Formats: sequence, C-alpha cells, structure tokens
Amino acid sequence: MLATAVERAMPGLRIVREYRRAWLWADVRSGVVVTALLIPAGMGYAQVAGLPPVTGLYATIVPLLVYAVFGPSRILVLGPDSALAPIIAAAILPLAGGDPDRAVALAGLLAILVGAFMLLGALLRLGLVTDLLSKPVRVGYLNAIAVIVILTQVPTLLGFTIDRSGPWGNARGIATAVGAGEVVPLAAVLGVASLALILILRRFRSPVPGVLVAVVLGMVAVAAWGLDDRLAVVGALPQGLPAPALGGLRWDDAAALLAPAAGIALVAFTDSAVLSRTLAARRGESVSGNAELAGIGLANIGGGLLGGFPVSASSSRTPVADAAGSRTQLTGVVGAALIVVFMLVAPGLTRYLPEATLAAVVIAAVLTLIDVRAVGALWRMKRVDAGLSLLATVGVLVVGVLEGILVAVVLSLLTFVDRSWRPYRARLGRIPGRRGYHDLSRHPGEALPIPGALVLRFDAPLFFANGGVFADWVRAEVAAAGPEVRTVILAAEPITDVDTTAIDALLELDDSLAAQGIRLVLAEVKGPVKDVLRRYRALGRFEPDRLAPTVGAAVDEVTGTLRGDLG
Repeated sequence: MLATAVERAMPGLRIVREYRRAWLWADVRSGVVVTALLIPAGMGYAQVAGLPPVTGLYATIVPLLVYAVFGPSRILVLGPDSALAPIIAAAILPLAGGDPDRAVALAGLLAILVGAFMLLGALLRLGLVTDLLSKPVRVGYLNAIAVIVILTQVPTLLGFTIDRSGPWGNARGIATAVGAGEVVPLAAVLGVASLALILILRRFRSPVPGVLVAVVLGMVAVAAWGLDDRLAVVGALPQGLPAPALGGLRWDDAAALLAPAAGIALVAFTDSAVLSRTLAARRGESVSGNAELAGIGLANIGGGLLGGFPVSASSSRTPVADAAGSRTQLTGVVGAALIVVFMLVAPGLTRYLPEATLAAVVIAAVLTLIDVRAVGALWRMKRVDAGLSLLATVGVLVVGVLEGILVAVVLSLLTFVDRSWRPYRARLGRIPGRRGYHDLSRHPGEALPIPGALVLRFDAPLFFANGGVFADWVRAEVAAAGPEVRTVILAAEPITDVDTTAIDALLELDDSLAAQGIRLVLAEVKGPVKDVLRRYRALGRFEPDRLAPTVGAAVDEVTGTLRGDLG
C-alpha cells in the first residue's frame, strides 16, 4: 500500500521498476537528438524573456530532471517556451530596474509562484480540465500546433528572420521576406537538404535516426568548409551549473508577481495538458490531469530554486522526442545530462551547429502531428465532430492556443447540451421471434406496435432544457397514435437523472394524459432517479403498479388487461 502511494506521487519510480532493456537505446538515442534542440531553444527563449542565455539552460536541466521523477507523462519534454517568454519579460523587467542579477532572482521567484499555483490546482483537483478535451478537440489542436511551429521555423530554415506575431502574421512575414529576396541560398540549401534527408530516412525506416544524421552532417559541413561566418549557428555554450540565485528579493516582489504567476500557470498547464493527453492517447496511454499539474508545478519550483524561470511542455521538442522513438522520461534525463556535460567539458561543440538544420529537425518532427486521416474519419463517422476538430484548429490559429482550446471545449460542451436537449427518441415494438423491444422506425414492416399502448424511449437524462421537449414529444406521439391508445409506457432505463424542472414537466404530462383517460407507466426506472422522485414527493404519484420492473412486465400487464376487456 505504501509503495503504491509513493509510486503514485513519484511516477518515475514506477518507470524504473517496470523499465525494459529494449527501451534503453530508443531513450538514449532520443535524448541525444532532443539535446540538439534543447540548447538553442533554452538560450534563445531566455534572451526573449530578458535574461542571460545560461538561465535558459538551467530552466531546461532542472525541470527535466524533476519531471522525470514526479511527472506522469512518459513523452513530455519540458523547457522554456515561446508563449511564456514574453509574459515573463513583461512581469520581471519593470521590477528589475536594469539589474540582470535581480532579473534572474525575480524570474526564479516567478517560477516558484507558478509551481505553487499548479500544486494548489492539483490539491483542488482542477486537472479535470483535461477531461473536457474530446478526441475532435485533441486532433484539431495538434494539427494547429503543427502549423504554428512550422511557420515559426520556415524563416530559420531559409536563413532570414521575421518579427513573430502569431500564425497569420508569420505567414505574411514569410511571404514578404521571400518576395523581397531575403532568402539566404546557402542556409536554404542546407535546411531543405537536411529536411529531405530526415524524411527520406524516415520513409525507409533507417535504423539510424535521420535527425541525428542531419545534425552531424550539418555540423561537419559547417566546420569543414568554414561556413560559421556565413550561416546562423547556435554558438558556444556558456559554462556553469544550476545554482540558487534568489538573493535580494522582498515580500512586495512576491505580491507584484502573483497575478502574472497565475496567468502563466494557466497557460502553461492548459498547453501542457492538451499536449500530454493527446500524445498519450496516440500511444495508448493515459495521463491524470491532476498528476500533470503536480508534476509540472514541482518542475517549475525546482527550476526556480536553481536559477531558472517558468517552463511548460514544449510543442516543438516533445514531437522531436516522440518521432525519435522516445519510450520514457529517461529521454529528458539524458538530454539534461548531456547539456551539463557539454557545458563543463565541450562548450564549443555547438559552435558549428547550423540553425537551418535545427529548423529542419523541428519541421520534420511536427509533420508527424498532422493527422488529416483522423479528420476524414471523423467526417465519415460524425460530421459534427469533424466540424469541432476543424474549429479547434482554426480557433488555435486565429485567437491563440489557450483561447482556441477554450473555444473548442465550450463548443464541445454546447454540442453535448444540444444532444441532451434533443436526444434520440423512439417508439418501440415487438419483432416476432426476437426478444426485446425494438425501434419501429429502424425496423419498418418488421417491428409491430403494441396494441392499446405506446412504448416510448427518450435517450437522455431529463433536465431543465429538455423536460418540455420530452413532454411535447410524448403528447405528439399520443395524438399520432389515435384514440385506441390507453397506456403510455416509458422505457426509462436511459434516463439516468432528472431535475426539479423536468419533474414538474413529467407531472404535468401525467395530468394531461390522465385527463384523456391514458395511464402513464414508468418502466425500468433507476434507483437514483427513484430517490430524486421520492425527495420531491413525486414518487407517491406513481404507485407500484405504475412502476414496472421491465418494459416486458408493463406490456404484459397491458396486453393481459386488453384480453380481459375483450373477453
């Protein structure tokens, strides 16, 4: 029992216990590949946040190690993020007053506060947001993320820069730069060749990852031909190890950073949770939203304590790890360890790493996220779900990741309400020689109605929005059936709940039918629904002879009575 509780709090221990030797090479290989992206991304986003480049490496190393122990996802790669960097800069730079050491301390405090908010969310079990992410929303989200990441990498692939301003702004910027002749031919050739090499080796299932081959060949080409003066390269690494850097902080600093920390926690968790849940589903795994909150929260606290700043799951590095064959969190551990080794032993190794090749690596990885077949399958199965998926894609592209996800979730909930408001309804009858009661509309000419009775089924809980719909439908069916109907049997098994508004509609329907000399019988009513009726004092209206245990029992009583009357 204790061991189970410990493993639940520290999922990494369970991975260690269950680890298979066959996974080792895949994890190590993936860690090597991802390291090539962790270094430039960490340093670059640190500069965007107004911090020294080395803090981006600290914000990569520590969270990866902490998440490997406490994080529930086997595939998620944490690190500095493009969506968070501008918010971090806006929060800390006005308070830092131009002092870089104070900026680093404030960034660490901000990460700690972000982690604290996430841990509080985990304690309050707010991770349920991930339960609202239906398959259409997840498919649409990944398709949009792939497009967003590709648009951010195309300029680097072709050797020019643009002012990033969202997907549409990036697309316009790319078109303008290409039209103005800003493409650097050497970078474009290297980047496109790297992308082609990766895709070709992937197509032919090469035992050596195409990503690794492209990175090594790119570095060799730059070093051998002295191209580092003509191409954008990652450059040499700063030296040092993660260390506490929280000196000089005041209580009023924490107060000033509370609101930004709450906003960053919301953005970081929502983005990370969607990515984690979606990729886990594709791998046949499941991830608890509350465990994800706790894992990412602890990773932020660890990073903040040791010179880092707020982080979240990476939508570019995680797909690279997935495409490289990562099996467990050991990929992140290998990546963190390699960064430390390079910083201490060979900081100049990345001096010849071309940025165009890294852009090709990212683009090749996120191409695996695009799933047009899934959208097509949704269209064939249920066009409403396909529409939700497309709306999720468009929403994320137009209004942003968080806002787009929220729009898609709200639309999903509205669709659920609509289905509950106007659920499937059926009149049931018998098919000779077959057990049970069947939908007359689905078995025309085969299923026969019950003489003297209407057997009706309403496939949803009864609540304030559909109580009137239900009652009007029953009245319409009674009117259409003609005067020979003396009993209405409600097959109530699909009705799993009923609220007070719907109870009023049910009682009014009963009065209306009684005035026409028609008896309403409820068959197969679930216990919880009976409890609600009892508390509302409505159960007394329906005596035991009007609460049939099964539809068959109610029909037998009607047909027996009918035979008696005829006799």
